[in-house]
Amino acid sequence: QVQLVESGGGLAQPGGSLTLSCTVSVPIFVINMGWYRQAPGKQRELVAHITTDRSTNYADSVKGRFTISRDNAKSTVYLQMNSLKPEDTAVYYCNAVQITSKKPLWSWGQGTQVTVSS
Repeated sequence: QVQLVESGGGLAQPGGSLTLSCTVSVPIFVINMGWYRQAPGKQRELVAHITTDRSTNYADSVKGRFTISRDNAKSTVYLQMNSLKPEDTAVYYCNAVQITSKKPLWSWGQGTQVTVSS
């Protein structure tokens, strides 16, 4: 069973920044990884993914504000979030990603709550 541990969430003001981390219990150097989020009353959505060759892709809603990165030696994936908006409020999860379908490949971790509010 792969373990995913997300951290770094919290309360931020509009326009502020947060950096999320996700540590994975298995080596990730051959795995495409992504960050998902689920806002109250909404479906979980993929907001960013990074491939094994470090190509990245972002949802339109976060493009230009969020940056995904990976440290394979630490089996860790990061999400740098800048210029935060109230609509970014959600629980954020990482997972392995099937690129064409955008579906996750593993069971979910506990996620990390991000709240953007003044």
